[in-house]
Amino acid sequence: MAVIRLHNVTYRRGDRRILSDVCWTVKAGEHWAILGANGAGKTTLLKVITGYEWVTDGAVEVLGQVFGQCHIPQLRKAIGWVSSTLEHQVPGRDRAVDIVASGLDASLGLYREPGPEEYARSHEALAAVGSAEIAEQRYELLSQGERQRVLIARALVSRPALLILDEPCAGLDPAARAAFLGDLGRLAARPDSPSTVLVTHHIEEIGGWIGHVLVLRAGRVLAAGPKPEVLRGEILAEAFGRPCTVEHCDGEYRLRLCV
Repeated sequence: MAVIRLHNVTYRRGDRRILSDVCWTVKAGEHWAILGANGAGKTTLLKVITGYEWVTDGAVEVLGQVFGQCHIPQLRKAIGWVSSTLEHQVPGRDRAVDIVASGLDASLGLYREPGPEEYARSHEALAAVGSAEIAEQRYELLSQGERQRVLIARALVSRPALLILDEPCAGLDPAARAAFLGDLGRLAARPDSPSTVLVTHHIEEIGGWIGHVLVLRAGRVLAAGPKPEVLRGEILAEAFGRPCTVEHCDGEYRLRLCV
């Protein structure tokens, strides 16, 4: 089964085309990264996949559900979403475990008292991201890295089939970023790991657990496929509008801009 299938997707906002004829398929078990310059359409693409934006033309199918023929709010419960922008919407005085539990209803903050089994799942989700010890701490008192782990646990608590990470390393210092990316790699290696889509500006964040890359340029698919075929200097030079080279060593990729 395809986790995501987009066919000739176009999205317009007024007279402006944000996405144009996007075709993209993510198969079950695959992990993808999405690259592109600012304004390339990355965030809009995520909103299309999660049903927060409705396409102008084309077809969208997520987790076997065809948009226009399914109940989007119910579908969202099967999609985990992590974004640095979410932390500003999270009730800061809530405990970490309560933030995680809110993911069971795809809400930000609790609107009901979770049951014992639901809290047990929330503690398990925190343990899965190496953060069991912060369960009782208030969210506003956590470090940036700890907050990101809580948001991932919130996304995982409903046991989603699809996990979307929208620039999750934003605001992390180098050490925290390295630790966080290591956690993602270990999470992806679990047999029950969902298919994952990671959006980033930095190819250094595309770890060995990611096998495929989609590159957007001005709302169009510039390249999509296995990572070694896509992370190439000529492709990324066109994507970012500047000559560059790509270095690959011990499974890690680095981008160097040419002066």
